[in-house]
Amino acid sequence: MYQDVLVPTDGSDGTRRSIAHGLTIADRFDARVHALSVVPEGPLGTLESEEATPAAHRAVDHVEAEARRNGLDAVTAVEHGVPHEEILEYVDDHGIDMVVMGTQGRTGLDRVLVGSVTERVVRMADVPIVTIRLTDTVRIDDVDEAERIAREALEDESVDRETPLTAGPHRISGSWLVEFETEAGPVRVTVDGVSGETRLERDGH
Repeated sequence: MYQDVLVPTDGSDGTRRSIAHGLTIADRFDARVHALSVVPEGPLGTLESEEATPAAHRAVDHVEAEARRNGLDAVTAVEHGVPHEEILEYVDDHGIDMVVMGTQGRTGLDRVLVGSVTERVVRMADVPIVTIRLTDTVRIDDVDEAERIAREALEDESVDRETPLTAGPHRISGSWLVEFETEAGPVRVTVDGVSGETRLERDGH
């Protein structure tokens, strides 16, 4: 019934649950996951900054990593434009069967924009839209705490907790991604911002 499931993401905390639901649906129907992030431009004003595009790529890469960890095929895309228009165009161009997206983004202006984007997609799309409300509370919202927890996870795996950082911590969809360069090669630690649980991956596996 569903072969291609689209999960739009801006990497904000509000996408944590929509990603989880999107992956669950894709797993149930053995569907391909599409992760799309749109750097907003257009009549609402250009929100792009030097960090916006790299952040969008990190957001879709996170969805791809979660999908592959669950044995699902995934493709990613980053577009620039009016968010709801880009999402609807992607749906048409890629034969999307279902869209799973959150109703809240970050605080302030972003929350207004994300809510508005979801409303427009629901109203204008010709495919089923599953909307997910943010109900989780992110407990770990401090970058230093995220790094401390990641270093404890290293120590649990008998890796020197003083190992230097190569990237991060970056907060993506309610999780922190912290990357280290160890003697055995690159290690990435994912710290769940809600539960505090950690996952350690070596060489991208």
